[in-house]
Amino acid sequence: MASSSSSYIIHFFILSLSFFSLSSLSASSKPNSFILPIKKDPSTNLFYTSVGIGTPRTNFNLVIDLAGENLWYDCDTHYNSSSYTPIQCGSKQCPDVACIVSCDGPFKPGCTNNTCPASATNSLANFIFGGGLGQDFIFISQYKVSGLLSSCVETDRFTDDSPLNGLPKNTKGIIGLARSNLSLPTQLALKNNLPTKFSLCLPSSNKQGFTNLLVGSDELSKFVQTTPLVVNPVSTGAVSVEGVPSNEYFIDVKAIKIDGHVLNFKPSLLSIDKKGNGGTKISTITPFTELQTTVYKPFIRDFLKKASDRKLKRVESVAPFEACFDSTSIENTVPRIDLVLQKGVQWTIHETNLMVNVKKNVACLGIVDGGTEPRMSFTKASIVIGGHQLVDNLLVFDLSSSKLSFSSSLLVHNASCS
Repeated sequence: MASSSSSYIIHFFILSLSFFSLSSLSASSKPNSFILPIKKDPSTNLFYTSVGIGTPRTNFNLVIDLAGENLWYDCDTHYNSSSYTPIQCGSKQCPDVACIVSCDGPFKPGCTNNTCPASATNSLANFIFGGGLGQDFIFISQYKVSGLLSSCVETDRFTDDSPLNGLPKNTKGIIGLARSNLSLPTQLALKNNLPTKFSLCLPSSNKQGFTNLLVGSDELSKFVQTTPLVVNPVSTGAVSVEGVPSNEYFIDVKAIKIDGHVLNFKPSLLSIDKKGNGGTKISTITPFTELQTTVYKPFIRDFLKKASDRKLKRVESVAPFEACFDSTSIENTVPRIDLVLQKGVQWTIHETNLMVNVKKNVACLGIVDGGTEPRMSFTKASIVIGGHQLVDNLLVFDLSSSKLSFSSSLLVHNASCS
């Protein structure tokens, strides 16, 4: 029942929200923000959080995906919710789309008639999977929120592949953070006439990290710089819709510096072309930063030269990494890398975000060759900033002003996500 295309995508989001009132909350007191704990799965290097859904409440660990199209969860044969309400075809929330006409039963969340479709997109799987759009209670921290849209996918019904393919074994879906009119912050902002903003801070190992921890505090300005979010005019990701821009998060990297020296390659290699290829995007699903081959080759050549100048002792490569070193020779002498953004703003990637300890006394540069060909129907970015480079970096996505605020490593300021 796996399908390689979908006629309708629901863009959904959740993490930390800077909202000062929520009309849909059942609690009498209204929060300044939602804070969700984030954990890292050591086997996949993916990050996840937990929310409760339905009546009775079922807790789901859901992978965090900045490029995710929606919030979807596995409502398998063991899951049911008395408060689940499918969105009917032809309703205000589901106009003019090809609907899920019937289900063989037994009828339950994930198996209802005349239901608006919503896809379950997982870039680690081989297909795009169909599910039903519905409303149910979602528990965010201590708050019970009603009227939120999500996709319920009964994974037991798929035989060719699983929507959960590649995800940590203890997770049951994805929380998508892509920008969209149907994302959670946008839904709540529209209800309350508030700006849409969320923050993200990924923890190292299994320590807990928190989103939105510093938003609104006086200390925030000491940590962050701001750069525009760039809109790729071409759809990216698993589903490409002609004439519709990408809902992933791109920034405009102008150059790359190693130890203060600008890498020598054509600046056009970093630009987004007419087909949507190129540019720099931020990803929580990509474990380590990827550079397109034409960018990676001059980068790794110059990095290895700078490492040699610093007397780093190179050792045998450990896949997928090329540049590996005797960690006892490093001693805080790793070459510094800066991403040069608009107006000369620089995102510095410090040693803790550069090096990966792969085995005893061996540390490798956590930046890899991303190849030249896009996977499946995805467009190919010049740079994909991966999860390891985001750890202990505070990121604030302001969708109202289309800006990203970022801190570089908080460890430099004697702080961390936790």
